[in-house]
Amino acid sequence: MAEEYQVYSETTNKVAKRSYWDAAKGLQQVDGLKPTKYLSELAEANIEGELTYQQIENLLYKRYESETAEDIQNRNKEADLVAARIARILDSPGYPLKIASLKAIHRELFKDIYDHAGQFRRVNIYKPEPVLNGDTVKYTNYTALDDTLEYDFDSEKSKSYTGLTVEKMIKRIASFTSSIWQAHPFMEGNTRTTAVFMDCYLNNMGFQVDNTIFKDYSQYFRNALVRANFADYKNGITETYQYLENFYKNLLSGERLQLRNRELVLKERFIPGRDRGMEL
Repeated sequence: MAEEYQVYSETTNKVAKRSYWDAAKGLQQVDGLKPTKYLSELAEANIEGELTYQQIENLLYKRYESETAEDIQNRNKEADLVAARIARILDSPGYPLKIASLKAIHRELFKDIYDHAGQFRRVNIYKPEPVLNGDTVKYTNYTALDDTLEYDFDSEKSKSYTGLTVEKMIKRIASFTSSIWQAHPFMEGNTRTTAVFMDCYLNNMGFQVDNTIFKDYSQYFRNALVRANFADYKNGITETYQYLENFYKNLLSGERLQLRNRELVLKERFIPGRDRGMEL
């Protein structure tokens, strides 16, 4: 008789769980958020097997039924809930290589936080970047999001990683990550969604992802994506995947390259007449 399907449950591996939580909490830094001490206490209880992810989310909903002025100012509800959801997603079966997966992850992360959770933006956006002295990456026009991402995903599906060296794999992974992020399909939460999607995708491919790298280097990850997608050819500035590839070398192949945010600052933008007074 064929064996019956079993219900997938949380891992009991404490080391793995801690790495999920490290990544989950660290990724909030890309949007200037910091999970609360309360969330850290709940995370420890989850690592020790005392609370499930669902119980943590229920406790957070109860905690934020009445938000304080400080909670609202610091966006504590978002930081704590999204961190808990990232940890849960990382500790679960992956997502297929489809645009729908990107939308599903965004919806799971930001439901009840943004009313546009899981929906592509319908306006064009920009964001001043400190490492560019206030300049912005040119994101994909909202009218081309579906076509652009369909092309990126189809291109990735058509490629084989069989026989590639680790170095070539990382170059391809960095390029795919950069393409998704450059589209910036959502109004908020693009970097966190991209990071979680790529983590799931890499796990599905059999990579051993060192999630703890996100604990201390999530801002480097975002700045590396900025540098991979910014060019000013008139002034001799071109896109570079170097920094993103260095991040992935540490994340996937156990290297310990030094990842310094100050090295990502595009010094050519900080010249007389172009300095916009951005703090680094």
